[in-house]
Amino acid sequence: MITKRFGILIMTAIAPAFAQVASAPRPAHVSAITAPRYHSVMQSRFERGDGTVTSGNWSGYAVTGSGFNLAKGSWIVPTVTCNSATQYAVFWVGIDGYASNTVEQTGTETVCSGGTPHYSAWYEFCCTEPIITIPSMTVLPGDKMSATVAYNTSTGKFTVQIIDERTGQKFAKSAAVAGAQRTSAEWIAEAPSAGIILPLADFGTVLFGKDTTGIAATNYARNSSKAGPIGVFPVIEQITMEKSGVMESIPSGLSSDGTSFSATWAAQ
Repeated sequence: MITKRFGILIMTAIAPAFAQVASAPRPAHVSAITAPRYHSVMQSRFERGDGTVTSGNWSGYAVTGSGFNLAKGSWIVPTVTCNSATQYAVFWVGIDGYASNTVEQTGTETVCSGGTPHYSAWYEFCCTEPIITIPSMTVLPGDKMSATVAYNTSTGKFTVQIIDERTGQKFAKSAAVAGAQRTSAEWIAEAPSAGIILPLADFGTVLFGKDTTGIAATNYARNSSKAGPIGVFPVIEQITMEKSGVMESIPSGLSSDGTSFSATWAAQ
């Protein structure tokens, strides 16, 4: 029909243009950022029996027990140093995943692609779908992020909320998560996964809790029998990221009031 009305020459000119657009590759940084990946449950967990743990993909702190219905915390988005490789660094607060098959979580991520870091906020009700980037939030190094994951016993849903204290931008999302056990709460630096654990970017040091200006932002959790900062829980796990015998991210001890800690990149 179209060729009869407008002529063969016009159609011949248009068709190659469409073919060129369809086959054009996406820029490398776009492909790296949009590639499906999961911020996963803890992998290769090894408990040493003294409150310290190694993991292939997590670094930070977890508290364990039963009936967790709230986890909240804050962190300062670190400046990530990129080389030419595609690498990732993720920071989050969540419930579950320490010794269970789901994680309800929200946080920030930096993707290194082509030597440039790209910062974003995200959430995930793991692991039925990859992470969901939050395009309405603009994240920069130095931003103080506050995050909450809460479980509503009446609705059976989790609500994740993240706020950028610099811009005032915030995002919240609720969902039911089949199989969620609510047996842990976490404050984590992570190397995400896509079939394998992905390379960890050099994030320097990330501070969870009290920021560099001394403003208190307590890392706090609540379950059926206890509420308070990390330090008040009877079972606290300090998690070091380690792969093939190499430590990649090392958490500090807790502050004296049990509210805050840092994690430092060590190797990739």
